[in-house]
Amino acid sequence: MVAVELPNQEWAAADSLEELARLAETVDVEVVGSVTQKLPHPHAGTYFGTGKLEEIKARREDLEYDMVLVDGDLTPAQQRNLERQLDVKVIDRTALILDVFARRAATHEGRLQVELAQLEYRLPRLTGLWTHLSRQGVGGVGLRGPGETQLESDRRELGKRITHIKRELTEVHRHRQLYRDRRRSVPVPVVALVGYTNAGKSTLLNTITGANVMAEDKLFATLDPTTRRTVMPGGREVLLTDTVGFINNLPTLLIAAFRATLEEINEATVLLHVVDATHPNAAEQMTTVLAVLEELGVDDRPMITALNKMDRLLPEGATREDFDAIRLSSVLDGLGDAAALATNPVLISGGRGWGLDHLLREVERIIQVEAEYVPVVLRAPYSRGDLVDRFHRAGRVELVEHTDEATVITGWVPSAEFGQYEPHLTKREDRVGTDGSRAEASR
Repeated sequence: MVAVELPNQEWAAADSLEELARLAETVDVEVVGSVTQKLPHPHAGTYFGTGKLEEIKARREDLEYDMVLVDGDLTPAQQRNLERQLDVKVIDRTALILDVFARRAATHEGRLQVELAQLEYRLPRLTGLWTHLSRQGVGGVGLRGPGETQLESDRRELGKRITHIKRELTEVHRHRQLYRDRRRSVPVPVVALVGYTNAGKSTLLNTITGANVMAEDKLFATLDPTTRRTVMPGGREVLLTDTVGFINNLPTLLIAAFRATLEEINEATVLLHVVDATHPNAAEQMTTVLAVLEELGVDDRPMITALNKMDRLLPEGATREDFDAIRLSSVLDGLGDAAALATNPVLISGGRGWGLDHLLREVERIIQVEAEYVPVVLRAPYSRGDLVDRFHRAGRVELVEHTDEATVITGWVPSAEFGQYEPHLTKREDRVGTDGSRAEASR
């Protein structure tokens, strides 16, 4: 494994390499060593410097490695150059994660999404596969060789397959949308479990609902979303949805391919951010998850942070009373600056079922708060920037538009705040139900 340590990067190179090793183990690759290099930026041609390449080559005799895993995203040219100079197969982080996903995908939709991401990853890398069939002769029109012909043929075939998969995924998305529409017709609040891979989301879903979702101590043990109905302590029914786990440097290709699956998060009334608070990189994992949520455009949703696996802080044979004695403040102190990211934190042990009564009461409280929001349209004159600022702080923004006369914001505000915006605020046709559900605005 090889990594470049860049200035101001979120994760330390050693921590990122440790995660890369776990990914490698997931696809049955044995890791025999690792090297790092500090650089201001990766080299354009070979990603690493010349000296580091020589060091990697020199270690082959002792380690007998037959593959190099690069903890970063390589361009097609960088990958070709490295394979040419090292004379072994070179895999970057994106390709490794794609391989993990390919092995984990269980449903037809999951397999389609992974295949789409893999094909889009491979398409720009086809050129190097046919160098042994390069164009014959030099200059002149009509001297096209078999290599270029085969290359174009492969590109065409990949293009056709990509188009076919996208068509199938569009159909899957249409069926999923119909399911969501039916779900809205019988309004039930949706609580989406989000978090870093292996944080314990599936275990928590199983414990709360009695579901039988696969939960293992592995990265990306589950990829496909699972939704289960459960009843809160106060008697309110909710839908709990388990979503795919996130990871540091989650490939953009995968975010795009799994967007239909991740759209389940868009339906959520509340996001339940499950954090393995005992992990040495818990702070970095929290930051990664929140960054992906922002990329998906759902970072404005109400959130509860479930600080999970608290039983690991206790000695063997610990009891519920020992768990109750854990102080929230000490756990937050262990997260350092990331403690500020823990919105509405609750201590739990999903595996033991400890702290879930408190967690579910907090979920119910947030849903009730959400139920008291009113769907509105604010038309604030440009002289009333204070109203726009207030809306962003106290309300939920869905859409911002600018006309010649005013800033127009569509969204929700707390019913108690309604009078603060008059006469510039009007109610919309859709309504927020007392159970926290929302009907779509017909605009």
